[in-house]
Amino acid sequence: MFAASGCILSGGGGGQSGGTATVRVGTTNSSSDAPFFIGDKKGYFEEQGIKVEFNSFDSAAKMIAPLGNGDLDVAAGAPSAGLYNAVARGVDFKMVADKGSTPAGYGYMPLLVTSGSASSFDGYEDLEGMKVAEPAQGTATSSTLNEALKKAGLSYDDVEHEYIGFPDHVAALENGSIDASLTTEPSATRAIQTGAATRFAGTDEIYPDQQLAVVLYSGQFAQDDAEVARKFMVGYLRAVRDYNDALNNGKLAGPNAEEVISILTEFTPVKDAGLYQEMTPNGVDPNGELNLDSLEKDLQFFKDEGLLESDAVTIDGVVDTSFVEAASEELGPYEKPEEG
Repeated sequence: MFAASGCILSGGGGGQSGGTATVRVGTTNSSSDAPFFIGDKKGYFEEQGIKVEFNSFDSAAKMIAPLGNGDLDVAAGAPSAGLYNAVARGVDFKMVADKGSTPAGYGYMPLLVTSGSASSFDGYEDLEGMKVAEPAQGTATSSTLNEALKKAGLSYDDVEHEYIGFPDHVAALENGSIDASLTTEPSATRAIQTGAATRFAGTDEIYPDQQLAVVLYSGQFAQDDAEVARKFMVGYLRAVRDYNDALNNGKLAGPNAEEVISILTEFTPVKDAGLYQEMTPNGVDPNGELNLDSLEKDLQFFKDEGLLESDAVTIDGVVDTSFVEAASEELGPYEKPEEG
């Protein structure tokens, strides 16, 4: 499926050495992959001399091995204990840009409570003893749940943890096998629409500005194909800014929202435009800046929970901000369109 080398060059204009660079991008076809799809659809990568080759995975965790051996150049990932343990084992990649975060109004992974439990659920203290769903052990979502529990003076061990993939949360909420969940969109809105659950709080309230998803570059791509990597980031940030133009008051309701929703329905499994209009979208910094404080906090949480194989891993050793800095300088300041 994958080529063995890094960025592939072919004849044509742009790219390295006068050729077109093929950049292999791993996605889970989720709504937070929107900038990749926007950049491809609107020709922003092509203008940089880049042809994007998308490779679909059913989880971000499965991208790590091909990213580490150079079979992927770019990937979408969530900061997690597994990610940092891969670094400790010598897997070479860098976190280079924001892909999903939670600024005010954009808490796209809300705390949901089953309809059966909602009537007696008055606050975070009522989470104690509940069965709470997360996508996997030791992810950024685990740290989100920890922050919710801390608001009531509870610890991470004061709930029963159920590790269930986000798309399966809806069924688990419906059949009562869990009491609550931290569920990303659009599954969260689906659960609410079916009456399976009610929304108690958005991630932006639980953990403001949490860095929930990041863009990753393979070490080979970042080092050996640095100019192509920079150009890819220019195309990515142009698309991120288009995505930000589509945001308005916590919804995809900005001036170009119809266009962005159309691209999402084309590239993702969710074909219901109405669901995209109803759900709470993720935030993405228009300059691609990562929230380093959030990454540090979550890394410390993984250490405190004994989930890391080595204490030697540091955020400074994993993050490379040079690509977003160069791309932002080239593109200039972002200006949000007037909200009508």
